[in-house]
This record gives sequence, C-alpha cells and structure tokens, in this order.
Amino acid sequence: MPFALMLLTLLPARLVAGAPIHVWEKQEITLTARNSYRNPYTEVEVWVDLKGPGFEKRVYGFWDGGSVFRVRLLATAPGRWTWRSGSRPHDPGLAAKEGRFTAAAWREADKQQNFCRRGFIRPTRNGHAFELADGTPFFLLGDTWWATPTFRYRWHDDETVRPLGPEMGFKDMVRFRKAQGFNSIAMIAAFPAWANDGRPPAIRLDDPEKTGVRSAWQQSGTQSAKDMHNEGGRPFLFPGRVPGYEDVFPDVDRINPAYFQHMDKKIDYLNAQGFVPFIEVTRRDISQAWKKFYTWPASYARHIQYVWSRYQADNCLFSPIHFDSPSLSIPSREYNAPANLVIEKYGPPPFGTLASTNAAGSTLVNFGGPEEARWLTFHQIGNQREHVNYRLLTDIFFQPRPLPALNGEPYYPGWNWFTKRPGAPLPGSEDDDLYARSGMYGSVLSGGLAGHIYGAQGIWGADIEEAAPVKMWEALPFKSAAQMQHLGAFVTSEGRRYQELVPRAGLVSPNQSGEPKGYRGWAYCARTEDKGLFLLYFEKDCPRATLGGAMAGGSYRARWFDPRSGAWSEAPRLAANPSGAIALPAFPSDNDWALSLALR
Repeated sequence: MPFALMLLTLLPARLVAGAPIHVWEKQEITLTARNSYRNPYTEVEVWVDLKGPGFEKRVYGFWDGGSVFRVRLLATAPGRWTWRSGSRPHDPGLAAKEGRFTAAAWREADKQQNFCRRGFIRPTRNGHAFELADGTPFFLLGDTWWATPTFRYRWHDDETVRPLGPEMGFKDMVRFRKAQGFNSIAMIAAFPAWANDGRPPAIRLDDPEKTGVRSAWQQSGTQSAKDMHNEGGRPFLFPGRVPGYEDVFPDVDRINPAYFQHMDKKIDYLNAQGFVPFIEVTRRDISQAWKKFYTWPASYARHIQYVWSRYQADNCLFSPIHFDSPSLSIPSREYNAPANLVIEKYGPPPFGTLASTNAAGSTLVNFGGPEEARWLTFHQIGNQREHVNYRLLTDIFFQPRPLPALNGEPYYPGWNWFTKRPGAPLPGSEDDDLYARSGMYGSVLSGGLAGHIYGAQGIWGADIEEAAPVKMWEALPFKSAAQMQHLGAFVTSEGRRYQELVPRAGLVSPNQSGEPKGYRGWAYCARTEDKGLFLLYFEKDCPRATLGGAMAGGSYRARWFDPRSGAWSEAPRLAANPSGAIALPAFPSDNDWALSLALR
C-alpha cells in the first residue's frame, strides 16, 4: 500500500430522513429537553441504544447548550440500524425517541478517494502497530498543536489561501502540513483551563493554605497564563469556586458548549483533510485544584466523558489527561481513577476509538499496563527526549500484553535553545534537524511501530506574540518537519512488513558510541523474526558496524536511505557468513543514514 494513501478523511453528516448514509460516516441525533435543569451538564445523562449488524451498544450523548442534547454515532457495517433514546432522569423530550436507517458500503473507488471510509484505527493482530478497520495499514505521522481549539489557530470560514505569517489561519497550517505528508495533529481540548492572561498573580506560591492553587501559574517557566479562548469563550465558565481566585480558576462543573462548538469545526476540517486528531481532554496543571475543590474522581470523569462522547464518531484518538510532567500535578496513577470510572460506568468508546496519553517518560511507567489503566489501549513515551530514553519503547514492546506504541513528545527543534541548554543548536539549524531525526528513526526502530508525533518550539505553545523568540509561522517551515514524510516512506518501503519488526539494537556492533544524553553515535535495528527484513538507522558519528542475526549464508539486497531527502541508493548485495554476521558497508557520507536489508 503506497504510503501517500495513508490519509484519512471524514465528512460530517446529519441523521435525517432521505440523506444517503454510508458506513463510517458521522451522524447526529438532536434531542430537546422539555424539563428545566439548573446545570444540564451535571444533572442529565442522555443516550441511544444502537443496534446494527454485529453491533449492539449504548451510545452516550452530551449537552450542547440550552435545552439541546446531541448523540453522535455511525454505522460500522452495511445494513439496517435502529436506535432508541433514553435519559437519566427521564425527560419526555429526551427519552423514548426512536429511529432507523440503512447504511450502505462504499465502493472501492470511493474508498480510494476518502481513506476514512475504511474505518477507525485499531491495533494490528500482533498488537504492535496501527491499521484501519478493514485491515489497511496506518502509520501515524503527527504534529503537536496543543492549542488547536483556541483563537491562536485562527479559523476562517472562507477557503482563501493565506501565506505563512501573522495572517495565516488554521486551514493554511493544515494545508501546509498535508503537503508534507502529515496525517495527525495532537491537541488539548482545554489548554489551559485556568486563566489570568499574562497578569502577574497576586498569590504567594508557598502559601500552604492554597495547596492545589499554585498549579495555576506555570507556562514555560513563567507565572502567568497565555490567553487561550476561542470565539465561544473558554471551555469552562467563571466564576470558579477557589476562594479568592474565582476569576482565575473556572468552575469545572460548568461546561461552556459554545467553546466546543467552535472546536467542532476544526475537528471536522481535520478529518475532511485526512488528519486524525489526538484529543487530550485537559492538561495536568489544573489537577491539584480540581481534586482539592471539586468531587474527585467523579467531576473529572464527567469531563472526560463529555469530550469523548462529543467526538466519538470522529476519526480520532483519545486521551484523559495531558501528563507532560509530574510538576504541579497530582501523581500520575491518580488519573487512573477517573479514567477507569468512565470505562466502568459508560463502557469503552463505542466505535473503538483508541486511548493513550502524553507521558512524562512512558505511559507504562506513569499509569501501568492495561490491567491497571483499563482505559489505556495504546502506549506513548515522551518528554525525556535524548536517545537513551527510546529504550522505553522497547520495554513497552516486550510487555506480555502488547499494545501499539509511539513517541508522542520527542526532541522538539528549538526547545533546547529556548530553554538555554548549553550547546543547544539554533532553531531550524542542521544540528536541530539532526536531533529531530534521531527521535524519529530511533523511536520507531526501538518499538514505536504505531508512528511518530513531531513537535517544534513556537508551534506547541501557539506562540504568536511579537516578543515570542520563535513564532508559529517561523517554525512551520523547519526542514525537520518536511523530513517526517521520509520516515513514513522508509518504514513502509516493504509494505506492511514493518508491522512484523522486532527491536533488536543489540544486533548492531557497536551501537552506542555516543553520550547517553545526546543524539549522536547510536545505532538502531529492527528485524522480522524470519530474518527476512532489517531496518537500521545510524545517527551521525556512528562508526562502521557489523550486523548479527541474519540468515546464515543468506544474500540481502542492501539499500541506503537518505533521511534528509528521502532518496534511495543501492549498496552492494550483502552475504551473511555461516554465523549470520554481515560486515556493513561504509556510510555514503559523514551524516546520519538509514539502511534496509531484504533477504532475496
């Protein structure tokens, strides 16, 4: 399957009489409450019991302002589908409504035009990679746009193309990344949920009476928050309940549907353009106050369920928390309580949406395996960015119950420079690109076969201010981002066989000639168990190496791959000796290189 086809699209639809309905198309049921409620978000649950071919589940909906509730659903197979609504408490406008529809299969030509018509992402049979519902391979190539729902990713209703710069809009950014081969965007639904919009906080951070309040002011080492509203306001309403800080901490038990209605537009556009959003519900820096001043874990579980039910019929990935650091957060495993509560009370996402989270190290270390974190259906590592940390993916790979994994927050071009790390390269420089490629290839070949999520200083924080050292439109053209598509081309060069790879860095000798806390001198290797395919990557400054574990006496086609340009070049055919060892050829140049060996 050509890598260029690994893009998803999805067009929103309404469940109305006479409208053509196909499988894997989002539909929407709108219900209007007759009773009045003080806070519909906390007082009312609404659902439909959906039945169709091979499917019988309860699908929950959400409050969308006023008396309006919505349930978003889809058909996972062609045939006749029926639904019946219910509510708690019983409301004659919400409960006992019924409907039916017939879903048709897509023609193959339609599927070729719109990859999402093949279904949602699921684990491969061996548990190590991603595929679509019909078995088509999907290798995720993402970018980090945490503040996507906010005004910083400007929404224009028109389709006017605007150049990269201060006037660019969200659609322009998506077009730019689409041309570079990306197919996913990572975002946080509420980033941040608290607010002081850059004003110095009138608070003593060491005040023991305000435990949980001090978490309000942390944004890249400062003690103020960026303005993160959108056209609908903020995700929660003010005033909040924290004494003395009602204008800083929102009332997290009062949702603002208007904010999410504007976020809907961007989710729909991403799907229509072939992007799978990875949606995290909020960031960890509000958790101390949330737990101290609200009902934990029920209040937080309600927020998870609200976001998940709102986007359950979109082709996306879910996360219950953005856990990028233990700083100013409750302990990581305490998030299992609300996330598991969602699974216990409402069941897993009804159409199979997978869930993970951004990690401070790895999800396995932070939250445990799927037995402990019952909400977790794929793993991530991140935020420990040097190559010594890619081994966390190997630890995940060899767990008894395999789950797909990827590096969700690797080396960010410009980040070390922004944080004034000694010797950090300039943003967008050759060394900056080099370190990003180490994260790409080193992570995938260490076991991150689900894909890779890129990020860059200026973009992750939605920096548009005049004083920002790197602005979004300055970071978008970094060469390292354009080189992500080459990662996809290399990994999928033998079709779906990459899904059978097993990380075997120890087969390369030497493989760790550089410093552990760095991005040079290390080599990576993944091999299929039948010894028929090796994929290797050598960081810059690697010495010439020997490879073990090949088929004794086997003859391998060898091809060098340039991760800067995506160009292939043939190397001499390599023969393994009777012990299965191969003396690898010299590198084509003094730089980083990837190598494919295929038994012929």
